[in-house]
Amino acid sequence: MRTGTRVHSHRTGPPASELRYVAAVPATSDIARARSALARKLREGLEQRGYLEVETPIAVPSAGQEPHLRPFETTFTPDPPIAPDSVDGARRLHLHTSPEYAMKRLLARPGFSRCYQVARVFRDGELSRTHNPEFTLLELYATPGSADTIMADLEQLLFACASGAPARKGHGRGSGTISLRPPFERLTCREAFSRYAGFDPFTLDAQAFAQAARACGVRPATGAWWDDLFTQVLLERIEPALGIDRPTYLTEYPASQAALARLKPSDPRVAERFELYAGGLELANGFSELCDSREQRERLREEQELRRRLGRDVFPLDEKFLSALDRIGEAGGVAVGFDRLLMLLTGAETIADVLLFPAVEEYPVARRAR
Repeated sequence: MRTGTRVHSHRTGPPASELRYVAAVPATSDIARARSALARKLREGLEQRGYLEVETPIAVPSAGQEPHLRPFETTFTPDPPIAPDSVDGARRLHLHTSPEYAMKRLLARPGFSRCYQVARVFRDGELSRTHNPEFTLLELYATPGSADTIMADLEQLLFACASGAPARKGHGRGSGTISLRPPFERLTCREAFSRYAGFDPFTLDAQAFAQAARACGVRPATGAWWDDLFTQVLLERIEPALGIDRPTYLTEYPASQAALARLKPSDPRVAERFELYAGGLELANGFSELCDSREQRERLREEQELRRRLGRDVFPLDEKFLSALDRIGEAGGVAVGFDRLLMLLTGAETIADVLLFPAVEEYPVARRAR
């Protein structure tokens, strides 16, 4: 395995790890070269590790149940005449927020025990300095596997793409470069909260959590739920401090925030879920996969009920996904924000800086919705 390899383009120009954002949106041709080079290096590294590249549908019948995600919706309307064995009648489809369900269905098939995809994904409403409604995910899965084996694969993969990256002033503290040399730092959520917020959330109910949050400078809404408090403190106090000198894996998330992950056998309050941070920005989300269809069905129904309480559209369960889980065994997987990774390697401060046609520039000319 090669290490210390910089991301180079096949064209002339500086390596991606030395590029700097120098112009307003849209991104420069140097950024486009860096994007191409990064995709190529990731593919090379994954194929060297035995991963098979796959493609899954973008328009899918069943959207994910994550309570705080809103998928784009579209409609398939078949042209007449309709063949007897074809699709009859218009059908509601959703642009996938992640290829996760489809890729886990592949894990259950022979020959797909290690697979990956560089996928365009879509999330309605997500538009900010670090979010674009249409973005790119690198998603990979392995069986047998776990959160630990995926973390080990991912840190070696990123180091092979670039040994160092510019410090990201917009999200982290300090100066100089961020070393991508393995092993990355590992902190449990309990450790991170104790270090950066001054308390352990797992020992508190919602009322005590709210008091502790106010004590560390966070202003929660009146009557906020425990999970909302966890997320708010994480965003305001924990994330900006993570991955400053080297990337940090934040591990052992609350079980309530990991609907698709396996619970830790020694402590079922937490899940075998991790997120990767560099320069204070989340780059990846992964876990040991829950491969028990019965338990997964119960968790998804709980998420359906939460979506209902939040006034969001409630989608039918993906029965093909559920039926595949029991044939997988132990598995691990991760979704990596490709655009954010490119931000890290080029020193870009916003996601628009690494996109040729960012939504913040394109969407204002669209027709207004009724």
